[in-house]
Amino acid sequence: MKITKVLTAYATQDGDGVNIRRIPGFDGKYLDPFLMIDELKSDDESDYIGGFPPHPHRGIETFTYILKGGFEHKDQMGNTEAIRAGDVQWMSTGSGVMHSEMPLADAEQGLHGFQIWLNMPSADKMREPQYQDTTEHPAPSFTNQQGISLKALAGTWQFESQQLASSLQNLAANGAIADVALPAGKELYLPALKQQKVMIYIHTGSLESAQGETFDSGKLLIVEPSSDICIRAEAAAGVLILAADPLNQPIAHMGPFVMTTEAEIRQAVSDYQNGYFGSLS
Repeated sequence: MKITKVLTAYATQDGDGVNIRRIPGFDGKYLDPFLMIDELKSDDESDYIGGFPPHPHRGIETFTYILKGGFEHKDQMGNTEAIRAGDVQWMSTGSGVMHSEMPLADAEQGLHGFQIWLNMPSADKMREPQYQDTTEHPAPSFTNQQGISLKALAGTWQFESQQLASSLQNLAANGAIADVALPAGKELYLPALKQQKVMIYIHTGSLESAQGETFDSGKLLIVEPSSDICIRAEAAAGVLILAADPLNQPIAHMGPFVMTTEAEIRQAVSDYQNGYFGSLS
């Protein structure tokens, strides 16, 4: 496995004072077609209790995965769903979504989860929004004889003899995401994925590369296209593997809006101010 770049998540806040770790990619330089990886991990309620009150989006897809605790999602399309540990939620915002994500009142053991943004192809940015989650069709997983488990959060994954197909199959740019848990001292091998952008985000423990480099949690490893994946856990580790095909298109970004031109951003702001995005009841 050849690693071409290593990025480090930094501490910031979003929503109503929610403390997160973030890796941004709005410049399109390293993450394309991914735009942002946010990790929320805390046992202190004050870090996340404010949640994410109603706000708009246009031109992106949001992907939410919960490891511990949970959020209640609401949107103007009428979707209301509790997203709990193990659940995944995908929203292709297209021309416009208004939504909120607030911590569940009964989630008292802290919160650990992710929100990942993917860019949408320019031609799709004004299509109707779509919503899907895995609450009725849980993400499939397989654990091998070494105790390494792979959970297919989105897309279809081949892990040894098992093909794992998530119910979420329509992410932009052929996107696919998996969560892998490795016991201490164990090594994961996957043949090269078909997508040209492959990244590994370490959310728990630490990894060691074949070259002997150690990478701690909060690191994002960007893998050379067409390279296989070979990682070893020093201590018990958990990682997200993110794969997609770069869009190689201009990015115009302002807050919750990501379009292709500045004129489209101005139109998004105007549409929001004029009530185009609707409201939450």
